[in-house]
Amino acid sequence: MTTPPPSQRTVLVVEDDRAISDALRDRLESEGYRVLQAFDGPDAVRTGVEARPDAVLLDVMLPGFDGHEVCRRLQAVWPVPVLMLTARDEESDVLVGLAVGADDYLTKPFRIREVVARLSALLRRVERAESLRREHTAPLDEDVLTAGDLKVDVARRVVEVLGEQVALTRTEFDLLAVLARDPGRVVTREQMIDEVWDWAEASTTRTVDSHVRGLRAKIGAARIRTVHGVGYALEPTGSAR
Repeated sequence: MTTPPPSQRTVLVVEDDRAISDALRDRLESEGYRVLQAFDGPDAVRTGVEARPDAVLLDVMLPGFDGHEVCRRLQAVWPVPVLMLTARDEESDVLVGLAVGADDYLTKPFRIREVVARLSALLRRVERAESLRREHTAPLDEDVLTAGDLKVDVARRVVEVLGEQVALTRTEFDLLAVLARDPGRVVTREQMIDEVWDWAEASTTRTVDSHVRGLRAKIGAARIRTVHGVGYALEPTGSAR
């Protein structure tokens, strides 16, 4: 099944700077999206829960309560795709956003063209995952990737470590699935950008490193080996240091 045209998609833009919010709204509407706007934390949660948008563009610094809390509350209701927008480039701030359920992030200042491209890629990934889940009501052998005591059920999008399920974001799951296809094989950051983020124009691979850190925190740091200057590899036994 192909991704529905943007005209069938609703995006909630949460940004307290009205000039930025309006610029994002105008560009997204020109691309065919239906756009809702919210300018503070409580309004974002209220609008999101009532409208159930297909995706959320979410600023971190908001009046009322911040974007991390907005993301946490929305994800508690349903798994909406979230692209976080932040003026803070500190690694800890980014990891907090990923930990509460954000699928991706962009730091300010950003190009609106880049926001639209990342949003479109995120929605394509969500649609592909939904299609695969509908096609496979029961897991097939080829749908389950293993690396030692780690299992990745690609069709059901379930990850188990030592028999216990681990909750991952969409991006973390897709990243792990790429690594798990061939445990021990080094996957470059550029390959990850292409396969996971599905956007060949990515100007930086730093976002890959942030997501890997978040993934390590959930499945165990030793399971993912860093090959400096190249990329990452999933260790079959989780014995890397």
